[in-house]
Amino acid sequence: MDRVAIYAFMIRQRYGVVSSTATDGTPQSALVGIASTPRLEVIFDTVKSSRKYPNLIQRPACSLVIGWSGEQTLQLEGIAEEPQGAALKQLQDVYFAQWPEGREHASWPGIAYFVVHPHWIRYSDYDQHPPFIQEVSKEALSSDF
Repeated sequence: MDRVAIYAFMIRQRYGVVSSTATDGTPQSALVGIASTPRLEVIFDTVKSSRKYPNLIQRPACSLVIGWSGEQTLQLEGIAEEPQGAALKQLQDVYFAQWPEGREHASWPGIAYFVVHPHWIRYSDYDQHPPFIQEVSKEALSSDF
């Protein structure tokens, strides 16, 4: 499975579970609407009053699980960033293409956007025999694996 195939899987998914870590070390997870970039980054919005917002600002290491129908899933670990300026605008364009109604949310007080830059991905398909599992490391992600 190459980058194009992983990206094709990712863009078919509309939801993911993002996990972050609270100040006291407690893991916290939340379902979020997602969009993905060809660089295999994941974008989502949240409000600053959510638990995940301060978690990701203070401890940006996080993980996501996306896809759960048909026993195919993608696990992703990476670093979350709250983009600003031109970078935010580019990522919002990707996000709004997946979530057109998100344009209305952009005016909400306290709305924020995160992009997760992956450093590890595991794609699993247990809907075949034998199961297909592929891990992609940080080194491979920086190349055209």
